[in-house]
Amino acid sequence: MKSPVHRCRDVEHGRGRSGSGSGGTSNCLQPEQRIPISKDVITSSSASAMWFIRDACGIICAVITWLLVFYAEFVVLFVMLLPSKNLTYSIVNGTLFNTLAFLALASHLRAMCTDPGAVPKGNATKEYIESLQLKPGQVVYKCPKCCSIKPDRAHHCSVCKRCIRKMDHHCPWVNNCVGENNQKYFVLFTMYIALISLHALIMVVFHFLYCFEDDWTKCSSFSPPATVILLILLCFEGLLFLIFTSVMFGTQVHSICTDETGIERLKGETGKWGKVPCWEAMEAAFGGRFSLSWCSPFSGLSCRRTPPDLVTVPQGEIIEEDVIEIPLS
Repeated sequence: MKSPVHRCRDVEHGRGRSGSGSGGTSNCLQPEQRIPISKDVITSSSASAMWFIRDACGIICAVITWLLVFYAEFVVLFVMLLPSKNLTYSIVNGTLFNTLAFLALASHLRAMCTDPGAVPKGNATKEYIESLQLKPGQVVYKCPKCCSIKPDRAHHCSVCKRCIRKMDHHCPWVNNCVGENNQKYFVLFTMYIALISLHALIMVVFHFLYCFEDDWTKCSSFSPPATVILLILLCFEGLLFLIFTSVMFGTQVHSICTDETGIERLKGETGKWGKVPCWEAMEAAFGGRFSLSWCSPFSGLSCRRTPPDLVTVPQGEIIEEDVIEIPLS
């Protein structure tokens, strides 16, 4: 039965499918042999380089995301906080809201510009596979779209046009895949957006109560009709994004704790690898033992420019088969 994988914009076919010249070979393999080589053997050569997906839909969605945050900033500051007579209220809420908004945008930028775990393209050559020094009987898989050797739990993204390690889904709002290397920043982005949405809704409620008790002409620097329209639009935006990002945050944390991505759940690929405990999976996703750095989108950044560890791929012709058994014929 066909699963709704198109919702995640991943059009890869089943991993067990092989090319026309390898169908008979794949049927003779034992289940324990049909295991792709791990991600430690096949690494991305672009992990240290700038990453940006040139997708029109994703770029538009990312720009809309920033504009919506800036709209919330405008209403919170110029409609609710600056006209307020309570200076302490304005300073505390203004500082809190702007801090959360800054962290949300920083997390969005890191999620968008971080390599999610792309596998090098075009390395499905006989020379490269022989350089891996695999044991006889092992099986490696070639992606028919990007002609790369796929490590375990990698899936092809039709938007990024690459195989992504531990791909959860392609999110147009961050114009990138959510994968092994940037899942932390996507989780932080959804968390901070949910927090600023909740904070904005609470301030809207207090501002309405204040305006009902006081004169509407004194509770805002805008006219009463304009103030009502701006607050209603902010309330609608905050409620919508609070629900959406809270659900996304919950599903992402659940995926990390269960060591199971959204693609794997949709395709029914569970139980094909040794799952790690929840806390170990959280430490792996967030980059170490629990600390305040878990909540920081700036962890891992360095002002030093270090040359990336490039992977030299032996040149040669791309192997036609999608399922390749060792030793090569």
